[in-house]
Amino acid sequence: MKILSLNKPYIPALDKKETEHAIFFVKNFFQTDLAKDLNLMRVTAPLFVLQDTGINDDLNGTEKPVSFLVKDNNSAQAAVVHSLAKWKRIALATYGCSRGEGVYTDMNAIRTEEELDNIHSVYVDQWDWEMAVSHEDRNLDFLKFIVKRIFAVMRKLEQEVEKKYSIKAILPKDIYFIHTEELEEMYPKLTPKERENKICKKYSAVFIIGIGSNLKDGMPHDGRALDYDDWSTDTHNGFKGLNGDVLFWNPVLDQAFEISSMGIRVDKKALLRQLELHEKQERLKLKYHTMLMNDEIPLSIGGGIGQSRLCMFFLRKAHIGEVQASIWPDTMITECANNNIFLL
Repeated sequence: MKILSLNKPYIPALDKKETEHAIFFVKNFFQTDLAKDLNLMRVTAPLFVLQDTGINDDLNGTEKPVSFLVKDNNSAQAAVVHSLAKWKRIALATYGCSRGEGVYTDMNAIRTEEELDNIHSVYVDQWDWEMAVSHEDRNLDFLKFIVKRIFAVMRKLEQEVEKKYSIKAILPKDIYFIHTEELEEMYPKLTPKERENKICKKYSAVFIIGIGSNLKDGMPHDGRALDYDDWSTDTHNGFKGLNGDVLFWNPVLDQAFEISSMGIRVDKKALLRQLELHEKQERLKLKYHTMLMNDEIPLSIGGGIGQSRLCMFFLRKAHIGEVQASIWPDTMITECANNNIFLL
């Protein structure tokens, strides 16, 4: 557990009551406009799934989900979702979505192994979205096109927040695209997080492409699950990956701030390649992977957009606990209070 140090006195832009009204405004405005712009239908989603289906998000492959036995289902093991990354792709088939149609939902997760700080909580809330695409859409230009549309909704939201709550809009007109290989070349002696800080401070809004594949130093920029994002397909100039992260420069915390993780999803070739790279071919026997290999679920693009992260950024909050209710150690609560940070 840690708390980020603030390099300047923190004065909240809104009090607690104003913050609650603003949280509703931000969430309602964003999801409405996002659904309209990307042609997404809101669907009902599970809080937990059966353990041995391969549907739950593996995150970096080491985190253990909260699990329990379902008595009236032959004591089957169920697990609270880490995210709905793979469930959404099955949902596209369930609802018969064709190219350019998609779904979104409120995703609520419990990640017990998170290191608690200003931006990480045991409770994770995000909009999980997924859109059906064609084989011809599986390229960098299409990925960038979707990222730009999502970013445009975020800029529009920020301008509305400025009008309603007098919080100055700071996002640039355009989002900057860069590959992880380029970042490594630019800052070879820095860690991935330090590279993110450098590039975000320079451009304010950045999409980092290709997260999951190993770089020249033998390590990935950051971890990605093997079976949803396509992070291994060759693109151009020796670059790999059709996925990435949206990051903003956070002026309250003075650091890069991840808002969304997204990407074009694996096709059969990418799935086999990524499982083989990590020697996890046994997963091909699981329900999700079998459906993918049998063409029972469509090709897609999708991602998660942090609800609390979005509220935190646009309301200029110093701690995620100011916009969501979770559990925090007493020492953190005290330290936050001493810094004018009051957790919900």
